Amino acid sequence: MHLVCPACGATNRIPDERLRDSPACGRCGAPVITSDPVNLTDATFAKYVTANDLPVVVDFWAAWCGPCKMMAPHFASAAKQLPQVRFAKLDTEAATVTSARYGIRSIPTLIAFRKGEEIARMSGAMGANELLQWVK
Repeated sequence: MHLVCPACGATNRIPDERLRDSPACGRCGAPVITSDPVNLTDATFAKYVTANDLPVVVDFWAAWCGPCKMMAPHFASAAKQLPQVRFAKLDTEAATVTSARYGIRSIPTLIAFRKGEEIARMSGAMGANELLQWVK
């Protein structure tokens, strides 16, 4: 399985049976699998959503957005509960190119990707249970 290191962006090949062994990045030594959402930028977004073999759920958000702030702990909780899914956040104010590319008009917006292809989209804040159901 191919997983992108959240620290340095290197693509690591990890045998499926080693996923539970807390694998480290071959380039930088950082953990490849984290229980916290990864912060993405315009520069890191494309590789992260296309090179990961696991599905990636991205929260498009902004610091000034009240519903985004309300949903943030629920998103982090879902990341801890679903290790078979990668969770990431993209600040729409800082990553305007990626936000425009995906037509983000309202926030928070969640987009699920599989090998770079958008497979699902949901706009609006969700609680933990709703978020888990949507991701599953």
